[in-house]
Amino acid sequence: MSPGSAATVLAQSPSLAPLLARGALRSPFKRPRPDAEFPHDRLVLPALRIDLARLAAYERVCGFPTGEDALPLTYPQVLGFPLAMRLMSDRAFPLPLLGLVHTSIEITRRRALAATGEYELAVHVAGLAPHRRGTEASVVTEVRVGGDVVWESRSTYLARHRTSEGSAARDERTPLPAVAEWRLAADVGRRYGAASGDRTPIHLHPLTARLFGFPRAIAHGMWTVARCLAAHGAPQAAVLRAEFRAPVLLPGTVTYAAQGERFELRGGERVHLAGSVYSL
Repeated sequence: MSPGSAATVLAQSPSLAPLLARGALRSPFKRPRPDAEFPHDRLVLPALRIDLARLAAYERVCGFPTGEDALPLTYPQVLGFPLAMRLMSDRAFPLPLLGLVHTSIEITRRRALAATGEYELAVHVAGLAPHRRGTEASVVTEVRVGGDVVWESRSTYLARHRTSEGSAARDERTPLPAVAEWRLAADVGRRYGAASGDRTPIHLHPLTARLFGFPRAIAHGMWTVARCLAAHGAPQAAVLRAEFRAPVLLPGTVTYAAQGERFELRGGERVHLAGSVYSL
């Protein structure tokens, strides 16, 4: 974070729908570039308690066991998403929210987090960087207990625009062995949206997805990684890295593949998600 950044303490998590609308309205006026100024505010929820009913709904739609006094590795990202949207829908954020693509996430969990615990949640924009397809923003989410960071994530979001960068190197890694085939229902996006609060139109219905150039609704990227983690498992102290490479159309059939620390979600020869999770 910048030394001059300020903390803004929130009384409650902001509502996502107005933020998405605000970001959409401001998007046509944004001119993304990697050297643009960006907001340095740190948004903080100082005494966060988990809604256990909402957590259980999230666990069910992602395939995690329910009823345990423990947060899935990916769940704090859901809690921090409204704060991230408040920052990225702000007038001072230089990338347009419409068309912004979640490209990767890295999560570090230093110890297990109880579902019945109380936490401080904080989110800030860490910076902008050039990407071969445009400009990428890094957004950091932190969970603290007693002043110590016990969980943190760094997500990258890409705004596409013309650049002088060359094409990316081709990934030549051998495909992982298939473990299971999953048939995904058409309502996965709606069910995950109800549990997570992220009701972005591209995930809900074919008609709203077509407005953004998709033939059908697409699964949330964070649902795909959570669903893979539910099958793969994760140590209590863990590091997760995942890249979102291609959208998953709903309904559809995908192959979950895994070996050792690595996992993939594939549709035919196309890799939708590539990740790894290992002990800290």
